[in-house]
Amino acid sequence: MKRILAIPFFLLFLAFVGCEEDKEQTARIVEDFNKDWKFQKGAHPEAAKVAFNDSEWRSLSLPHDWSIEGEFSEDHPTKPEGGALPAGEGWYRKSFKVDEAWKDKAVKIEFDGIFRNSEIWINGHSLGIRPNGYISIAHDLSGHLNYGEEENIISVKVDNSEQPNSRWYTGSGIYRNVRLIVTGKLRVDQWGTFVTTPEVNDESAMVNLELNLKNDFDAQKRIKLVSRILDEDGNEVANSETSQNIDANGTIKLDQNFEVRNPKLWDTENPYLYTVLTKVYDEEELSDNYKTPLGIRYFDFDAESGFSLNGKPSKILGVNLHHDLGALGAAVNKNAIKRQLRLLKEMGANAVRTAHNPPAPELLELTDKMGFIVQDEAFDMWKKKKNDKDYHIFWDEWHEKDLKDLIKRDRNHPSVMMWSIGNEIREQFDSTGVEITRELVDIVKAIDTTRPVTSALSENIPEENYIYQSGALDLLGFNYKHEDYEKFPEWYPNEKIIVTESASAIATRGHYDMPSESLMYWPPAHNEDFDGNDDYTVSAYDHVAAYWGATHEASWNAVKKRDFISGLFIWAGIDYLGEPLPYPYPARSSYLGVIDLAGFPKDSYYMYKSEWSDEDVLHIFPHWNWEEGKEVDVWAYYNNADEVELFLNGESLGIKSKKGDELHVSWRVDFEPGKLKAVSRKNGEVILEKEIHTADEASDIRLSADKESIQADGYDLSFITVDIVDKDNNLVPMADHMVEFEISGGGKIVGVDNGYQASEEPFKANYRKAFNGKCLVIVQSNREDETIKLKAKSNGLNSTEIEIDVEE
Repeated sequence: MKRILAIPFFLLFLAFVGCEEDKEQTARIVEDFNKDWKFQKGAHPEAAKVAFNDSEWRSLSLPHDWSIEGEFSEDHPTKPEGGALPAGEGWYRKSFKVDEAWKDKAVKIEFDGIFRNSEIWINGHSLGIRPNGYISIAHDLSGHLNYGEEENIISVKVDNSEQPNSRWYTGSGIYRNVRLIVTGKLRVDQWGTFVTTPEVNDESAMVNLELNLKNDFDAQKRIKLVSRILDEDGNEVANSETSQNIDANGTIKLDQNFEVRNPKLWDTENPYLYTVLTKVYDEEELSDNYKTPLGIRYFDFDAESGFSLNGKPSKILGVNLHHDLGALGAAVNKNAIKRQLRLLKEMGANAVRTAHNPPAPELLELTDKMGFIVQDEAFDMWKKKKNDKDYHIFWDEWHEKDLKDLIKRDRNHPSVMMWSIGNEIREQFDSTGVEITRELVDIVKAIDTTRPVTSALSENIPEENYIYQSGALDLLGFNYKHEDYEKFPEWYPNEKIIVTESASAIATRGHYDMPSESLMYWPPAHNEDFDGNDDYTVSAYDHVAAYWGATHEASWNAVKKRDFISGLFIWAGIDYLGEPLPYPYPARSSYLGVIDLAGFPKDSYYMYKSEWSDEDVLHIFPHWNWEEGKEVDVWAYYNNADEVELFLNGESLGIKSKKGDELHVSWRVDFEPGKLKAVSRKNGEVILEKEIHTADEASDIRLSADKESIQADGYDLSFITVDIVDKDNNLVPMADHMVEFEISGGGKIVGVDNGYQASEEPFKANYRKAFNGKCLVIVQSNREDETIKLKAKSNGLNSTEIEIDVEE
């Protein structure tokens, strides 16, 4: 397994996009290092040695999560709370060559995340360990490489065997991207720029660029910095040049200042991005170049009026997201993250909280481009544990470095507007919380003073919360207990407030228990027994919540009517692996999202869309396949209208309008088969019409792809929805057919799902049972430039096929 990663140096002239930049030399090479790895589960300490024979190991590409490939079992030490999937230890190795020309260069490797307890070797030399599975890692390889025809061996040990170590699914392995970076020996240090906009108005923006520079030569050097700010079209809008001496093997910090005239401001509707392009010269020879994203914006949190962006009052309409990608597990894929964010954006969301750990860099690249506000969170626990083997074990030795690295890595993203130092930290209940909070805030402020620091607090009584009593937080985050919000101005005078977790309402897509007005808490407080459903489902009407939470409507109303609350983050945006409350195994993923694990919206999604989006909304539910004469509760979410009229087989069942705090209207209807139709009107004019038909027997499979064309890059994905339909193309709402898939051409199946939280079917398969009429198959490019053909078949149904174009 040999791969040439470097080509003759005179050919290493890569291009920047935009204006004359495409004609200029670049001195920084960024090499995708994901392909051609070897992997083996288990303990293999000899694999750290160069001479180790890995020829029998599995070949694969990164990112890779070995846990998601396993079988579900309640006996796994991860427990259902951790996804009921295997963990353990695994090893990775990669052989590669580098060009002789790199001898005089600085070469480093970056891992965006390894879960967890990793140790990395290059040619038998240990580069170090890192327990934290969510933090990015960088190592200098320059002094340990072989050049020319002699191979280099990189070995990585990943040890996720100590369990349980998380309250949700973590995955196992090198699950984020890896790259090699080559520069001259005069260079921008790791995460070595910090761009800020200290003054912004409509006419002008003052921009400051702080640079940390490194000299790897054994002699003093004269360094020249030339930085240019480019707009989205690549046009230069400002520039600065600086020169200074830098000591042998030393580092320096320099500042450059710019003025951008008539700036285009970044906001959630128009997330305009500039780029700061910095070139580092050794005298007149280009040694490094570095890109820093720049979004020009200003924002404020106010104790009375809440949040404003660029001077405009605005609610933060956010969701909490865990890091897994459903059937893909923890293995990062930018296309999958983009699909999640697109669904949330269409709902009207404008913010994400990275619950409860540093996110993948790709998430922040996308939130910058797509217009999301981010609360970037560091820790789920401090010194006091939540699980026996969680991060508290490493706290004393690693928390300072981990927090510093997070802030340095993410501080240039304009979407990041808050730092969170913890979630429901147990030190809030004793005096140690005062000291630790102050320490963590000081660490953040030593690196970045431009963003508020918060922590998600579960204790909202001021006298009983020691994190609050530290006086160090800029912004108070509170989880749940919405009935107390009205008291906050009295309890927390002059404090800025945001709801870091709201709702914790639970549901299974497409399942409905009646009567719908009966409010249920599953699980109830104090571990009391409750009458759940035998099939581990939860009703999708908004009437079931965990005992600490509330319905979506109650939670949103409590924030909506109070200007002093800056906004909220729903728990949760999307179902995630692990934490399957209220049920025991075989439940193994959460019920808490407004979108299910396969990416199919639940009904509550449309409540938020009707409230948060300007798009016209009329959503009626449930399905219309019931026993004759059964009383069925019909709900409608709507907006931009005064009323909704419901018809059954052409007969009006009455007109309803929302009253007071109501966010939906409803009817109780004696079921008869046929057509249920809703019409929303404003001032007598029809806004929208929606119909639901009683489905006949299932006869066909309907395939629809979110992308009909993908890139032949080995990464791009198409998410294909599989619907079981009748002869008239109506979804059959209770269909549970086993669907088998066959694929050919330039793609492969990388995941299947149906959103059912208690399914024990594997995610890595070429089959899946439909759940409530639907399932999902995820197709990925296999790097071949050939049309993908996916065929779906099931006993008793007509087969069907879909084609996905593949582009170079």
